[in-house]
Amino acid sequence: MSDRPSPLADPHIAFDVSQGRRDIVVLGSTGSIGTQAIDLVLRNPDRFRVTALAASGGRVALLAEQAHRLKVAAVAVAREEVLPELREALKALYGSEPLPELLAGPDAATQLAASPCHTVLNGITGSIGLAPTLAALEAGRTLALANKESLIVGGPLVKALAKPGQIIPVDSEHAALFQALAAGTRADVRKLVVTASGGPFRGRTREELAHVTREDALAHPTWAMGPVITVNSATLVNKGLEVIEAHLLYDIPFDRIEVVVHPQSYVHSMVEFTDGSTLAQATPPDMRGPIAIGIGWPERVPDAAPAFDWTKASTWEFFPLDTEAFPSVGLARHVGGLGGTAPAVFNAANEECVEAFLAGRLPFNGIMDTVTAVVAEHGVPASGTSLTVPDVLEAETWARARARELAAKATAEARA
Repeated sequence: MSDRPSPLADPHIAFDVSQGRRDIVVLGSTGSIGTQAIDLVLRNPDRFRVTALAASGGRVALLAEQAHRLKVAAVAVAREEVLPELREALKALYGSEPLPELLAGPDAATQLAASPCHTVLNGITGSIGLAPTLAALEAGRTLALANKESLIVGGPLVKALAKPGQIIPVDSEHAALFQALAAGTRADVRKLVVTASGGPFRGRTREELAHVTREDALAHPTWAMGPVITVNSATLVNKGLEVIEAHLLYDIPFDRIEVVVHPQSYVHSMVEFTDGSTLAQATPPDMRGPIAIGIGWPERVPDAAPAFDWTKASTWEFFPLDTEAFPSVGLARHVGGLGGTAPAVFNAANEECVEAFLAGRLPFNGIMDTVTAVVAEHGVPASGTSLTVPDVLEAETWARARARELAAKATAEARA
């Protein structure tokens, strides 16, 4: 199909479809995406088998339990210092059985991403997921991508490696767009509409956000996620990242990607076609549905997630985005348009600021104020066509250091 939506995530193409049970490598297995993916696999043993697991190393007991239950061939942890603890936890569970191969260090997940399997599910949080994403693509694996940051910070690098249909998005919004786009061709698409829950602070003004707390920001009304993603949802940085991701995945210009606030989180995103029709993908909030699309496409997994009970009344609301209280989406469009290392600077500065906010060193509004200042200082990035991994790493290192400096300065001034 010459006018297909994208050379990356294309619902019309099933990359490397194999018959029978699929072997899956799960990266970020102890996180929210990883644990739900494993639940899905365990409920569908005739369809999927997990062959390897990777995690940061913060939840060793859970990682050992997952490895034992799934009988994986290999386990990787990013933190080398927890390897002895992991080995002992595995010995306690395996007894006289042989242990899986153990890998440790910052490159361990990348090694597993290139190991023999059908699909790599990248559920790692943050830009550290870039190297595994590139390794999986280079090895020819189908990539179920939940780690949006790797596409955002390394867009040209990822697009250069990805074959048609090789990336299947796992974010609920992009899984929704992926499915809705299957109803038409690229020429049929007028715009993409990405939905946002609005987070815990929907309806508040910038002034009202000045004194919100860590606990307030982590109280997401519809989704249960890790702290960084939850804060990103509160600032709507997550939605800004998703706009960049949609642009990269589907080759739709930024001016044809809209964000609308939908508090119920039932409609995960929509595609408006040139004839005036809009197709919305809707399910109750549950990430197992998008995960099932990611690892099972082009086949659907029966009962992967709950369905609606249409015998009960419900109300679905949609509101325009408040760009003054939540400037993150506009800034994301700006850095996405700049390309090159600008998205990496935006993402890295935000990660540092979120960490500072969670530690009580930066006020909530200070997150976007600081990120905006770092992006402005970065200026015009290197050309995206010549982007390299060292370029991305160098930009991220600078952005993190500068964000820490500006956050510390803001804190000192506030206390003076």
